[in-house]
Amino acid sequence: MGFLDFFKKSDNKADKLNQKGAQVRREVARWADTATNKRAQNHDRQEAIAALCDLAQPAENAAELESTEKGRAQLEEHEATRVEAAGVLLRRFNFVIDPTITDAEEKQMAFEGVQSVGKGILEPLRAYAAKADSLSWAIKVLKNALGDDEEAIVAELVDWLSKWDTDYAKFIDPKVQLLVELEEHKDARIREVVTPFLLDVNETARFHAVGATLAQDDAEAIPALVDMFVDEESLRVRTRVCDGFAQRGWAVPEDKRAEMRKSLPSEFSIDGEGKIRRKS
Repeated sequence: MGFLDFFKKSDNKADKLNQKGAQVRREVARWADTATNKRAQNHDRQEAIAALCDLAQPAENAAELESTEKGRAQLEEHEATRVEAAGVLLRRFNFVIDPTITDAEEKQMAFEGVQSVGKGILEPLRAYAAKADSLSWAIKVLKNALGDDEEAIVAELVDWLSKWDTDYAKFIDPKVQLLVELEEHKDARIREVVTPFLLDVNETARFHAVGATLAQDDAEAIPALVDMFVDEESLRVRTRVCDGFAQRGWAVPEDKRAEMRKSLPSEFSIDGEGKIRRKS
């Protein structure tokens, strides 16, 4: 074999791998439209979801493929296909169908396909989260992918929330879902990213922003909570602030006590030390 023949052989090998990769990507595309089509027949959509779940599975002969250069190239292509298929499965979380039991079954099937790629789902998940109308399943996928890595989970949630502002928006479910989720975590980064949402135009967002702020047990949040309290119209938001202060024994700054007393819910009082008490 001549010198040029060696390169021709290498080129042929690469061409075959590229062709195989293109073929698998076409296989993903073949099922994508049906799996993400709300109006498709249920059995057709479920068949497509199942096919994408199969494409998202690990290679059975991964150890064998790792032993050769050609095998490693095939494995790399397979991993890319798995992530691509899982990225399509994420889109099944975008809509609801009737009956609800079928909807839940399909979403669980899609979830199981997505989770099979592990941390490989993070990049498509971030892209999905930036546009999704709901993040309930995305948060579930995130927590499953990162497992016990609390620091990494919070980093993602904080990043996702940082894309939102406090102005009016027609659909705010993702923002509220993120604030609700952050109530379940304690991390120094949370207070900073949540503080602006104490003044959100949406009352539900403010309610959960208060919850996420209080969950940090950080007295540095006192000034922001007091400032928002004096102008807060919602009784349940003001009640949540008062409960949070009372449970933690936090004192209201002296120069804010008179102003805060004007807005106290009837079941609370502020004592001489500035601490909020629930009346017996």
